[in-house]
Amino acid sequence: MELHVRYEGDDDPKKCSARKLARFDLTELHRSARATPTGIVLDPFAEQALSPPDKDGFDALVALDCSWETAKREAFDLRGHHRALPFLVAGNPVSYGTPFRLNTVEAFAGALCILGEREHAEDILSKFRWGHTFLELNDEPLRRYAACADSSEVVAVQSDYLADEESDENGDSPGER
Repeated sequence: MELHVRYEGDDDPKKCSARKLARFDLTELHRSARATPTGIVLDPFAEQALSPPDKDGFDALVALDCSWETAKREAFDLRGHHRALPFLVAGNPVSYGTPFRLNTVEAFAGALCILGEREHAEDILSKFRWGHTFLELNDEPLRRYAACADSSEVVAVQSDYLADEESDENGDSPGER
């Protein structure tokens, strides 16, 4: 599956995972929405969760690379089928352990795993010292999401993880649930 990035360029270039992927020819950066190919758009504000059947009919994943501070202002005016990634935890040094706060390579890797392309995910993450950490932190949910038949099943699996996360925040032990 081809990887494409609508690149805003408002993050620290030294920490930008999209730029690093482009240096290794693992993605293509696009400076405008019109120049960005149509595909599955990874959009954290999409109403539908990414699921394995989304792969049918598409050969491209598209991500918007911008600062989390400006993400809500960005229009996500990209053509394609907009899908949100389900609950995953960041493994990168900037947002380590933070749910839903993935950088571009983590978003691509999570999506690739859900779409059945785990080897491709491992390949792109191998370019980062911490890349294996993302897969280790999210191994079980990624495998469960990849086994889902549709978006509603992905949301049901996500609900399990969100309930566990809420329970952990409240200090409940597993026996107290």
